[in-house]
Amino acid sequence: MEPLVGILIKALLFAFIAGMFALVISIFVRRRREDARIRNEWSQIAQIAPERGWTYDPCARGQIDQYGGMGPILYKGENQAAWHYTTGEFRGRSFKYFEYRYKRSAVDGDVSDFGDHRRLAIKAVFIVAAPGSGSYMEILRRSKLGALADGRPGKPVGVPEFDKEFRVLTKDETFFRNALNGGIVPFMLTDPRAKKSPLRFRDDELITWYTGTLSPHAVDENLNYLCDALDRIPEQAWTVA
Repeated sequence: MEPLVGILIKALLFAFIAGMFALVISIFVRRRREDARIRNEWSQIAQIAPERGWTYDPCARGQIDQYGGMGPILYKGENQAAWHYTTGEFRGRSFKYFEYRYKRSAVDGDVSDFGDHRRLAIKAVFIVAAPGSGSYMEILRRSKLGALADGRPGKPVGVPEFDKEFRVLTKDETFFRNALNGGIVPFMLTDPRAKKSPLRFRDDELITWYTGTLSPHAVDENLNYLCDALDRIPEQAWTVA
């Protein structure tokens, strides 16, 4: 008669194998569902553009080269691809949005020369025209990792709640003071979109982005967010920049 301990070990081993098998199946099913959801949203992205009088290109090259080298377009280059590249007018302002895709290391997030160790990263980027030209400025959620990564603690605005939550990166003191001397500071403190969506001022454009794929809901949410932010920038900020 087989010892009780041996039977117990076999039972535990069988349960472990069955559990791992079930886990693999569960992961596979979830990935299939996620892939189906993303593809469905991409299909909707292609459909809403002509319905709204916008221009849609599944993959446009060379349209985003000027944004390279600074988040969210991390790498400089020519003829870079912008996926689901869409342009048009929203709330009286011209805009563009797209997916920016690049390969990064599965270990540390850096680009790797070894294809087997690279995985695809996707940023959804939204850009809305500003009423005038401004200087470079970024408003980012404050984090120890972010400050350590680029060595820039940011300029204090003078509002303790804001300075605790955000860091502002800029070298133009005049634009910094004029742009934030209005409703944008209380807006970002109270609007939940500001907790997940950074703002980047670049020449005559305002940019936001997130990690992930495009969706119809995200399009409306982020375009509205940029327009709401621009509505709270004093006109003087653009005239003196």
